[in-house]
Amino acid sequence: MADILRIGGASGFWGDAALATPQLLAARGLDFIVYDYLAEITMAILARARAKDPGAGYATDFVSGAMAPNLSQIAAQGVRIISNAGGVNPGACAAALREEIARQGLSLKVATIEGDDLTGQAEEIAATGPVEMFSGAPFPPKDKIASINAYLGAFPIAAALDRGADIVITGRCVDSAVTLGACMHHFGWAPQDLDRLAGGSLAGHILECGPQATGGNFTDWRDVVQGLDRIGYPIAEVCPDGSFDVVKPEGTGGLVSCGTVGEQMLYEIGDPQSYVLPDVICDFSNVTLTETAPNRVHVAGAKGRGVPGDYKTCLTHADGYRGGHIFTFYGLEAEEKAQAFADAALARTRASLTRMNAPDFTDVSVELIGTESQFGAMRQSPPAREVAAKIAVRHVDARAVGLFMKEATGLGLATPPGLSGFAGTRPRPSPVLALFSYLTPKDQVSVTLRDGAGEVEIPAAAPQPADPPRRPALPVASAANRVVEVPLVRLAYGRSGDKGDTANIGILARRPDFMPWIWSALDADHLTRVFGHFTKGRIERFYLPGSASMNILLHGALGGGGTSSLRNDPQAKGYAQLLLAAPVPVDADLLGEWDE
Repeated sequence: MADILRIGGASGFWGDAALATPQLLAARGLDFIVYDYLAEITMAILARARAKDPGAGYATDFVSGAMAPNLSQIAAQGVRIISNAGGVNPGACAAALREEIARQGLSLKVATIEGDDLTGQAEEIAATGPVEMFSGAPFPPKDKIASINAYLGAFPIAAALDRGADIVITGRCVDSAVTLGACMHHFGWAPQDLDRLAGGSLAGHILECGPQATGGNFTDWRDVVQGLDRIGYPIAEVCPDGSFDVVKPEGTGGLVSCGTVGEQMLYEIGDPQSYVLPDVICDFSNVTLTETAPNRVHVAGAKGRGVPGDYKTCLTHADGYRGGHIFTFYGLEAEEKAQAFADAALARTRASLTRMNAPDFTDVSVELIGTESQFGAMRQSPPAREVAAKIAVRHVDARAVGLFMKEATGLGLATPPGLSGFAGTRPRPSPVLALFSYLTPKDQVSVTLRDGAGEVEIPAAAPQPADPPRRPALPVASAANRVVEVPLVRLAYGRSGDKGDTANIGILARRPDFMPWIWSALDADHLTRVFGHFTKGRIERFYLPGSASMNILLHGALGGGGTSSLRNDPQAKGYAQLLLAAPVPVDADLLGEWDE
């Protein structure tokens, strides 16, 4: 058996570029290509699709775009495929793929992993009364539930590969499981190999967002912008001990560096010492990143702290309707005109609701894009002469949302001057599928492997309790002769994202000796100044000494999260940019050495 396992990451979301699969196949020598299609918001979309059509509910372009044009090369090279494209209907996805394989006259064995879908057990689950694991909210009404899915792990995937599957399709599993399953199969890792499982999970975490590890969404975007149109998708070369190198195909655009890989490592991991996955509780606090050659970074030091006894489970449920539109204004006093228009549109609609004895909107959002509205108290721009007024509302009744659209449009001839925009049909209300997360004991979930040889139930690994993490000593800045203020971007890289209603911001020092100054500067007061107009909950900070980085969690910062928020950035994708733009103090001598 080869010492190194080569895995390419071809998809980070449903809708990722079709060029990834042929690019990775052209690189030759890969053992696996893995695909991640599922986010919480994607599950809501797929659940809605299945409700309309029982044969829908999976990522159709996995079959039509990623597999169909490339199946002959996949078969010729012996590359094996793992994907969670099954969504809420893995059986239908597998059936469509088997039909395509047969049409091309190929012999590829397809297996599915099922059992994550608990929607049929809604009655029994409701009787137990689980509460939302982050907010403590009560269980939603049973008649509003659209989907319930447990986040499965990698052991069923490894079992399917052990039985000879060429292509494994899962429903909802954690994003990194598609990579970890390949590692378990290849190296024979067992449930007690916690450090190796943590390393394989980290490799999966780096691959799971595709080119975000190779220059996509990178802080130093000018270093990669010339090659973004041909950016390379990431490849993990995994060692038997769970350490790995990150590379990309030769001749592709993008960049593999400690900055690009480090940003992705921090992306949406929450507490880096308790990154809980179904197969292992990971500790990434002492992970090291080493550039060993151009476009090659070695990643080592992940630790496993235990195995949870529960599956995180995400339920989506109908929670009213939302809708909105972007109205543009330009000219003198554009900001004031846009705000006056928004106020008038909302006032007119509320007056109509009052006359109909209808309740008020459950949420309203007005954001004037172009006025640095996202910067809040850190705004520095003068009054804008060109703005986009994004106005959105949410209500229990679709008719109320439609009424707002009608009333706002009806103000077109009564508005302050400067209203403009690319005309089209009036937007229609869309149903909100809200997210509700809770824990399900593993022994209450039956995981089934189905392939041409039959059907096998895969037991979950036994829980291994984890002691509380030992927190590292926090960095302390030494005395300085002179302190200057600079934008944080001079000292650090940053990447941000979401987990439900919590914003996650990872900050990676450009140089280890900058980290004490960064930690000191990014305290709760500073973070409140930068994000106070967004966040309504507590703020947490975590230190990762191995990579000279930190992770920040802003709870209650996203207006309910991506599936239901009215915000312009409901998934916090730009929050790191706000933090990087804010000035922080630093030792002038340290900065002087860096500038030299």
